[in-house]
Amino acid sequence: MTFVSAFSTSSTVAMRGSLRERGTRSRSDFRYRARIVSLDDSPAVLRVSGDEDRSTQSLRRRALSRALTLDADLVVDFGGLVFADASLMLDLAMVARRLRKAGRRMVLRGAEPQIHTLIELVGLHRLPGVQTEGPAPTTVR
Repeated sequence: MTFVSAFSTSSTVAMRGSLRERGTRSRSDFRYRARIVSLDDSPAVLRVSGDEDRSTQSLRRRALSRALTLDADLVVDFGGLVFADASLMLDLAMVARRLRKAGRRMVLRGAEPQIHTLIELVGLHRLPGVQTEGPAPTTVR
């Protein structure tokens, strides 16, 4: 089983020891790193969690690229996703297009209502080879 993941550093910085002079920080000063996109290849499940937006776009590329090399349909699990913007949906649309060309499909699973609404706004659910699982979002009037 191959496991690929991307990490995002927390906006809260935990410094080791005492504060450094003039407030300088290095990458090693970040103690907390939250996994945002991970890929399990047996079965092919892309797990998306936390906050995904344009600022984390480069961190998800490795897992998305790895998903294209698998010989199975891809399940995208949004179970841990709290916030996303259109950049995530557009990246997933590109992956879905390439999967379809390879004769595979993408299954979207576990999206919260606000994420499901974003999927619909972007039109990801209408692409050939993309299927959604789970309840439709509830509308508030």
